[in-house]
Amino acid sequence: MTLIPVATMPRIFCAIDTPDIKQAAGLAEAMRNSGCGIKLGLEFFNANGPQGIRAIADAFPQLPIFLDLKLHDIPNTVAGAVRSVADLNIAYLTLHASGGLEMMKAARHAAGNKIRLLGVTILTSLDSEALTEIGYALPPHESVMRLTNLAQEADLAGIVCSPQEIQAVRASHGDDLILMVPGIRPAGAKTQDQKRVMTPPEAMALGATHLVIGRPITEAADPALAAADILTSLHKAAA
Repeated sequence: MTLIPVATMPRIFCAIDTPDIKQAAGLAEAMRNSGCGIKLGLEFFNANGPQGIRAIADAFPQLPIFLDLKLHDIPNTVAGAVRSVADLNIAYLTLHASGGLEMMKAARHAAGNKIRLLGVTILTSLDSEALTEIGYALPPHESVMRLTNLAQEADLAGIVCSPQEIQAVRASHGDDLILMVPGIRPAGAKTQDQKRVMTPPEAMALGATHLVIGRPITEAADPALAAADILTSLHKAAA
């Protein structure tokens, strides 16, 4: 299995957050010619397993898949989990960078050249108050930078971070890391459970590699049109 060059992958991954494989396939169909990839996460994976991922990958071979499992366990267990999905023809897989350097190194070794791993830094649903509640001594920005350094030391392909950390990560790490950025909302859209958000053109201008956008696309009356409108906004901003 050959990894898709990052430069040829879509700028936007549409987050398909549903356990229903028929609904997921319908949204994937809407994205077929949109210029977007798709993100499948825990809701889908827990309901449908690896065979569900394979079914979507086989039905829509032109859609790069970002498998967002956020693995977090002891190194041996995470390495085994990576091996179990490495042959599913997916573009990216996530694990929590807070699992530590040895866990990430074990995962990277297990991934080989079959899949690119991304270290999740701080969830976009967490702000400073929430981090304090769970025992983090550092504010979000500093926590993200520390976890990014560990992810790079473990030779991960990149990280997942909020839009607010893009500029600092690019300043310290240049273009060495892929930045997969959730917490993206088109102008005027509701932030919902995201606390650290930004518009698509703003995030791309700061140096995001890929944007993760869910409900503004999936809950639209016409998901394909919603995705097209967002991509158009990126093209206009770049012109």
